[in-house]
Amino acid sequence: MSSSINQQILLKNRPKGEPKESDFVLVETTVPEPGKDEVLNRTIYLSLDPYMRGRMSDRESYAEPVALENVMVGGTVSQVIKSNHPQFSVGDFVLGYDGWQAYGVSKGETLRKLDPNQARISYALSVMGMPGMTAYCALLDIGQPQAGETVVVSAASGAVGSIAGQIAKIKGCRVVGIAGSDAKCDYVLKELGFDACINRKTQELSSALKDACPKGIDIYFDNTGGSILEAVLHNINLGARIPLVGMISQYNAENPPSGPNLMPLLNKRALIKGFLVGDYEHRRSEFINDVSQWLRGGKLKYKEDVIEGLENAPHAFIGLLEGKNFGKLIVKFAKDSTQ
Repeated sequence: MSSSINQQILLKNRPKGEPKESDFVLVETTVPEPGKDEVLNRTIYLSLDPYMRGRMSDRESYAEPVALENVMVGGTVSQVIKSNHPQFSVGDFVLGYDGWQAYGVSKGETLRKLDPNQARISYALSVMGMPGMTAYCALLDIGQPQAGETVVVSAASGAVGSIAGQIAKIKGCRVVGIAGSDAKCDYVLKELGFDACINRKTQELSSALKDACPKGIDIYFDNTGGSILEAVLHNINLGARIPLVGMISQYNAENPPSGPNLMPLLNKRALIKGFLVGDYEHRRSEFINDVSQWLRGGKLKYKEDVIEGLENAPHAFIGLLEGKNFGKLIVKFAKDSTQ
């Protein structure tokens, strides 16, 4: 691709149910020029995340939807190639939100400079970024784990759940994961060190949870909602806490599904609280400090699922919603000179 050409993926149609590759379109445009206090970035990595499905719909949500014929949103790790901002120089690596495109113009205040000596720059989209901060803040602030408690984590091998479960282990809890294949369960058990893992596709959830959680469930870290939440509610303890960080089971639903019976929340005086990571910016420095120490000390392990090429982003994103990824899903655009 010529350095004067910018590849972008636009939202062509609002998906009905499951997204299709035809809902996106790959276009080529001229690379833009940065204005005053702006920088031009060349994308190296793009993060693909379940929340993007909500941005494709025009129903009411916590954030504005992507307009049709506009670039799909997404977090990016990039290198500055032109700068009109005093705090950024050509060659700097930055975390931004340039979306599904090879080049993007950003205002300086929307970027965070990255230090390749601190951690792999791709980690700014994963364990040291939004997924890691979601796991850290939702588990510690809402879940409030205490040593000896039982924590259940859905989507346990994924970008957020894998970190949440490992932090719960660091805090001295018994941790039970729920994942979608035997391979993912093996990873959760053998690599991440969870105490048990349930294959949601081959095991009956309610009975499996009773076997894996003989003392009941004190914290449920919920990435999925739906039938898993319903099964968990039958096994919660008095005063249980449920950080609700994702509802991937219904992101493709055309109509809201019938919900689980929430009576156990009343009977067990349990706390369920929705979580948006944008509300926790004040915890970022504490999160970076703790997680970087845990990574250096070998207490946290992390897996990335890297896809090559912007043109493959729609297919990879559709697979993400179907649980086909294994680890944090990232699209690699260009050579990472830090590796």
